[in-house]
Amino acid sequence: MIQRPSLGVPVFFAVTLSLSAYFTFAAVQGDFGIFRRAEITVEAEKLQQELGEVQDEVTRMENLTMRLSDDFLDVDLLDQQARDVLGLVRGDEIVVK
Repeated sequence: MIQRPSLGVPVFFAVTLSLSAYFTFAAVQGDFGIFRRAEITVEAEKLQQELGEVQDEVTRMENLTMRLSDDFLDVDLLDQQARDVLGLVRGDEIVVK
């Protein structure tokens, strides 16, 4: 009687190899993989830089607002704002367009 080779061992290795390949791929390129983590790190650095720029702009705007308040009035800033918003010009100035 001739004994046939068992199919269990090759099937076991094929399933093991397939699962290993799947989990390796998921660990590298999946939603929580190495590449996604690198993208998130770069995006976080970019957002930190943007946050710094926005905070600088807020600080500048707070300074301008404080300088135009009733408690502290900067006449030069008021003059500049009136010129920009209302389009005012003094009589001794020359306008070039």
